[in-house]
Amino acid sequence: MARLSLPAGPRRPAPRRAAKPPPDTPRLLLLNKPFDVLTQFSPDGEGRATLKDYVDVPGVYPAGRLDRDSEGLLLLTNDGALQARIADPRHKLAKTYWVQVEGSPSKEQIRRLSEGVLLKDGPTLPAQARLLEPPALWERHPPVRFRQSIPTAWLELTIREGRNRQVRRMTAAVGLPTLRLVRMRIGPWGLEGLAPGEWREVPLALD
Repeated sequence: MARLSLPAGPRRPAPRRAAKPPPDTPRLLLLNKPFDVLTQFSPDGEGRATLKDYVDVPGVYPAGRLDRDSEGLLLLTNDGALQARIADPRHKLAKTYWVQVEGSPSKEQIRRLSEGVLLKDGPTLPAQARLLEPPALWERHPPVRFRQSIPTAWLELTIREGRNRQVRRMTAAVGLPTLRLVRMRIGPWGLEGLAPGEWREVPLALD
């Protein structure tokens, strides 16, 4: 899984136009959100990129969020019930991230991430955490700034919560600051085959 290779995309490709199904047809889109793109369709007062620069599908909205400085899988739908179920942390839908951290993770740090970390807003639920071989991902623009004297490593972290900036806070709590964060999977949906800024439509179903 760690050797997934995705094609590199342009910084801000022209939005793809979708076929127009009946207006009441439920739809689910998978988007590979690039770095530095806001998870909103409304214009940004500072001129930053938004979802409108990539998705030209009327009536869909993000199901959950992905921070501007994070990349990867974002789900968009026009189905309110599905949107609520994906975004609501009570449903504990698994979310998998590939995380580049500063430092060399020890077995103890991996154990702490797996068993739960105490954050300011309380302990996290147990997670799945493991070391990852450096994945063959697209280049980030702008690139990550590294400190030459400090090594980096990649982790795969699967959580079932949706707290604000949770993954970054978890790795920082165990002494591994996050340098790059890419969400690879949400529940049954994965990022495979999507370059940054690309999206595809999938059947709307959630067991």
